[in-house]
Amino acid sequence: MRPHSRTLLLGVLLLTPTSMAQAQSADPSGHWEGTLKVPQMELKVEIDLARDSRGVFAGTFGEPAQGVKGLPLSSVTVEATAVRFVVKGGPEPATFDGALSADGTSIAGTVTQNGFTIPMNLSRTGDARIARVPKSAPIAKQLEGTWNGTLDVNGVPMRLVVKMANQPDGTASGTVISQDGSGVEIAIGIVQQASNVTIDVPSVGASYVAVLNAAGTELAGTWTQEPAAFPLTLRAAR
Repeated sequence: MRPHSRTLLLGVLLLTPTSMAQAQSADPSGHWEGTLKVPQMELKVEIDLARDSRGVFAGTFGEPAQGVKGLPLSSVTVEATAVRFVVKGGPEPATFDGALSADGTSIAGTVTQNGFTIPMNLSRTGDARIARVPKSAPIAKQLEGTWNGTLDVNGVPMRLVVKMANQPDGTASGTVISQDGSGVEIAIGIVQQASNVTIDVPSVGASYVAVLNAAGTELAGTWTQEPAAFPLTLRAAR
């Protein structure tokens, strides 16, 4: 082997570990903002990505104009500089596939939903802003468990499942799932004053104000998600 060829080979070998380390150290943690251009409108979106205590990535989705913030991403995958996450904000999930820039300040990619693909670039504007899971004061034993109900949204039924429970630390917590919508389990806040119950769903800008019947088997009230309000009755699944 000629001297200059040997030097070139050594240079490649010396660069390879460094390049690998750079790829492995890519970290998309942070608060990201971007604009999705769809026919006749532009949608501003916000994405927050962070590692949990096990080093696994998780994140949330926000759409300020619709009052959506902190909607959990159904999945997040990070491999080297490739970033993929799935948003289930409706019947059809949206998948984002992108590549993290070398300086970690932008992610260039595309959103695919229902057979359509639209380009979208995200810019990192700071640290992740993932809200803590709501914690509430203890609730009555009657409220604990699973509750089922159906919203009539302009003639379209939307089945909801609400779960509430007291926790060992003296607080209460719960979730709501739209079986005909996103199917994502969303954390809720709970306030109970005697038979009056208020459920807040901050990630989608919704609230439910209801009255618990004497038997503790039914909640009758109104689901409000600006600018609309719908009657909703939840029944205990016991």
